[in-house]
Amino acid sequence: MSSAKWSRRSFLRTAGAVGTIASGARGMGFARVLETSASVANTSPEEVAKDEFYWREIQMDFKLDRTIINLNNGFTCPTPRVALESEFRYTDMINMAPIFYQYPIADRIQTIRLRMAEEFGCDPEEMALTRGASESLQIVQNGIDLKAGDEVITTEQDYPRMLTTWDQRMRREGIKVTRLQFPVPTTADDLYQRFEKAITPKTKVFHFCHVTNLTAQLFPVQRLSRLARSRGIVTIVDGAHALGQFPFKLRDLECDAYGVSLHKWLLAPIGNGCLYVRKEMIPKFWPLQAAPEQQDDDIRKFEAIGTHPWGIRAALGEALAYHQAIGGERKAARLRYLTLRWANALKVHPRIKILTDLSEPAQAWAIAAVNIEGIDVRDLSKFLMDKYRIIVVALVGGAPPNQVFDYQCLRVSPNIYTTLEEIDTFVRAMEDALKNGVPSTQASAGSTTEGWMS
Repeated sequence: MSSAKWSRRSFLRTAGAVGTIASGARGMGFARVLETSASVANTSPEEVAKDEFYWREIQMDFKLDRTIINLNNGFTCPTPRVALESEFRYTDMINMAPIFYQYPIADRIQTIRLRMAEEFGCDPEEMALTRGASESLQIVQNGIDLKAGDEVITTEQDYPRMLTTWDQRMRREGIKVTRLQFPVPTTADDLYQRFEKAITPKTKVFHFCHVTNLTAQLFPVQRLSRLARSRGIVTIVDGAHALGQFPFKLRDLECDAYGVSLHKWLLAPIGNGCLYVRKEMIPKFWPLQAAPEQQDDDIRKFEAIGTHPWGIRAALGEALAYHQAIGGERKAARLRYLTLRWANALKVHPRIKILTDLSEPAQAWAIAAVNIEGIDVRDLSKFLMDKYRIIVVALVGGAPPNQVFDYQCLRVSPNIYTTLEEIDTFVRAMEDALKNGVPSTQASAGSTTEGWMS
């Protein structure tokens, strides 16, 4: 069927009226997602975001458990069938004779590097394929030369594993780590000024999130990168919650290094990540595992881990193609639409507080934080799960060794397979909690580390 002949009637005829049963019966593959996307080619992303016919087709390409409502997609996202089946296919092939099959598959990874670089805006020789954001960031955190007294400026709301990495270097080598506090939410100007004021003659590194995993606070990456470069400071950016969630080009950020978990918003199989390093900076970072001197300026030195899970890596190509078939702008618009649907419905209640700045489209995507005054969010999270089977993550108090926060919240993160019915159920559940309260449990005693799940 050509895109010109696509219609609502043909959608209903081909998709059928079988609802959730259909989602377990078939996936649509690239032919269908491309045809469906072609049908809205002349429609703005904002209009497509409201097109439930279009998104129902997308939803049918995921194997999901619809007996629960998953609003913690900021952790690890389900993978579309086409990528999942690709992983199985490559793994089966390798398993038949690993010595024969794995190296030819490894040789094909260069194709994925080229496609990733083209999609996300960098030179292919600046794109390393890794196993996740933690590995990517630790490569450059541990790979940069620092000496006793050198200073790293980061924030209290950076990811704990990355803070632990700097703390270990502090204990081992005597570097200084300065963690900046900031209110929630805050502004780009405020963040910029906090970093600028914190600079000392010893400052060597800025390390911060593009978007925090806690409350989706967006950082002015380009401005901070320019500030850092003007002072001879290296910028390392945690992009675990940015790449694949909303469109941008890596080169436009102007940072020195950028680490990503691709099993989050790119929907790749677990075990996929990437590391962008600006070309002239590659020689300045040591790799995770030893590499020969002739690789000093080769991005591939960051990929050496011994025997690779090549089936997982090869399946990244399918996940990228699926992302491209939908289109980054459409995807971002849909995520924004879902988030604003629940946030706008709940913010009218004075006791319900949104702790993420959703006032401008360029800051509103899939992640937002919310709480209800007078209700412990751990109790609220348990109530939502027990009564409504809704999965959200509670963020309360500190995490080891010394984080301090002056807020508590639920982090809510839908994805493109989330239905409007699921969003509206969350709204009703929150209004139920607001009106009738929730049972108090042992969860309220002490702190929690739930929120540190990516």
